[in-house]
Amino acid sequence: MRKSLLLIILFSSVSVLSFAQDDSLLNMLNTGIKPKKEPVSATFKATRIIDGNSVENLGAGILDFRILHRFGQLNQGASNFYGLDDATTKIDLDYGITKWLMVGIGHNVLNKEDDGLLKIKLLQQQNIGMPVTVSYAGALSIQTTPAPTLPTGDTWKFTNRLYYTNQILIARKFSNRLSLQLMPSIVHYNLVDSTKFSNNTFALGAGGRFKISKRIAITGEYYYRLSNTDMLYNGQPTYNSFSVGIDIETGGHVFQLMLTNSQSLSERGFIGQTTDSWSKGQIHFGFNISRVFTIVKPKEFKDADNKKW
Repeated sequence: MRKSLLLIILFSSVSVLSFAQDDSLLNMLNTGIKPKKEPVSATFKATRIIDGNSVENLGAGILDFRILHRFGQLNQGASNFYGLDDATTKIDLDYGITKWLMVGIGHNVLNKEDDGLLKIKLLQQQNIGMPVTVSYAGALSIQTTPAPTLPTGDTWKFTNRLYYTNQILIARKFSNRLSLQLMPSIVHYNLVDSTKFSNNTFALGAGGRFKISKRIAITGEYYYRLSNTDMLYNGQPTYNSFSVGIDIETGGHVFQLMLTNSQSLSERGFIGQTTDSWSKGQIHFGFNISRVFTIVKPKEFKDADNKKW
């Protein structure tokens, strides 16, 4: 009941803020000022909100080198240096092919997992007309850990290692400070702990960003599972993923610091297979570091260089 109430409050807030922006445009029309139709940019500062994808794409010819780090549980105490002795790392390389198409690859130390990402921007929010930005994100992940010995004597199949994620990302930038996003998601597991669990987990994610200064913003992200809520992972109960963080922008770098109950760094893991709980104090500190590089110079800059002599 509490979770349903939170979702109702979220959608109500989105509706109120939408009307507020529409009223501001109406005021401009009433004063005789004709607003110019323009795309809304920088809904989020990075291609990820915290763990999950944002609607942002890299520009054409831009490469993003990203390091993601999650430590162990804070409640492990001084003997494990409050989780700092138990860490997992992921390295991502994302590349913008066009302004609406982005691809990426990554390697996650946890489960020795490799993944690929495809993100397509379908609609772009405009200051007049289109109220939201909509993107599609699809991911494939492969666990490369050694094949286990099955007690039944069956052969471990390669397809048992595969997982697929499909998401629709719907975001709106309400002001220079506030952006919100919804993420209807489906994760397909080729292998689950028991036949009583579905191979498909449906979830609704919600995330947001609130800018508190020119270079610092507060972020949040929550994935509410609509199915497989009692699913086990390696015999352990699973929980909804919830994360809060801070974005710090410094030139070409974006630092993201967060607290989360999920140590996994792939959609397969944090959406449907989070085995830690905030209520039990099983909280992880982590960070993301992003550095972008221009691999292919945009055409307008090439033309400018050609005019020099």
